[in-house]
Amino acid sequence: MPRSVLAAAIVVAVEAVLVLVASVLAAIATATGHSYQVTSGVAITVIGIVTAAGIALVARAVRAGRRWSRTPAMLTQLFIGIVAIYLIQSGRLDFGVPTILLAAIGFVALLTPASIDVLTPGRVRKS
Repeated sequence: MPRSVLAAAIVVAVEAVLVLVASVLAAIATATGHSYQVTSGVAITVIGIVTAAGIALVARAVRAGRRWSRTPAMLTQLFIGIVAIYLIQSGRLDFGVPTILLAAIGFVALLTPASIDVLTPGRVRKS
């Protein structure tokens, strides 16, 4: 397996962990009464945990070289990048800058020729 595919899988796995951490923080905020509304806090927590699990499955599929995993991995980078931009615009450079760098690394790793050969459906793999 090419290093770029492994790098992409690691980036996606780290993003899954970050989404899970954010979900746990949302759960704590909800449980301690710091959420705007309890129902929305619970919903955000559940959605976040399910999303983290989905992203983790994508990371595993990227690592295994599953061709279907490239599109969800690319979309994950896009959405993580959008969140990073919001963080930067809101003055949270401490979270936004590393997050946008992580998304950029993920995009680059997924767009290398070796990754494209492994993860693009319909392409003949080079030997």
